[in-house]
Amino acid sequence: MKDTQQTVHLCGEALSESQRSHICAFFHTSDERYRVLMPFIREGMEQGDKAVHIINPSVRSQHTQRISAAGIDAARAEVEGQLEIVGWYDGPLRGGRFNLSEWIASLPLVLGNGRTQGFPLTRLIADMEWLLKDREANHRALEFECRVNLALPKDGDVAICAYDLDKFDAAMVIDALRTHPMVLISGIVQYNPFYVPPEELLKELNAREFPNMGSSATA
Repeated sequence: MKDTQQTVHLCGEALSESQRSHICAFFHTSDERYRVLMPFIREGMEQGDKAVHIINPSVRSQHTQRISAAGIDAARAEVEGQLEIVGWYDGPLRGGRFNLSEWIASLPLVLGNGRTQGFPLTRLIADMEWLLKDREANHRALEFECRVNLALPKDGDVAICAYDLDKFDAAMVIDALRTHPMVLISGIVQYNPFYVPPEELLKELNAREFPNMGSSATA
């Protein structure tokens, strides 16, 4: 097994372990997303890291084609377990609906599975458009991203939440900014000045009134 202290680059920046855990990335097009993130994906594959990609299942074939076009043997990587492509309905929307507690509980297992398989760390990229496919997920997106910060293991793994700025409204973009310690925008990755620690956000959520929801923030 390789050293988990190996370098992880994103947009040309070497990320320390404290910078890796939870990053929000904003893009306008899928072409931009692949252009920016593919060097990060390729580096991980070359270094022997595990790659987990959560995507729209309808674009699975296009996704693997993009990876293959970047010089990665996607089919072989999947067979060997280094590349795991998860459709929304096998992941956060399993069973056709969003279950916040269930998905949060599964995240450490998803990332820990890479180490069990012998990979030094896991690089997870999630297309967050799934939040728009389920009413409950959309309503609890802020709480979800907040709780991710508490659930992610601190083992050097990288979790990138990719947001399409042409699909998410301003309120959801602001919520994403408030819940990620690092932000990637316009090809630049940096500490996020709008980040609020999860403990503070959960208190804020708990104090809000949610019509017909009760105290959902403590569920």
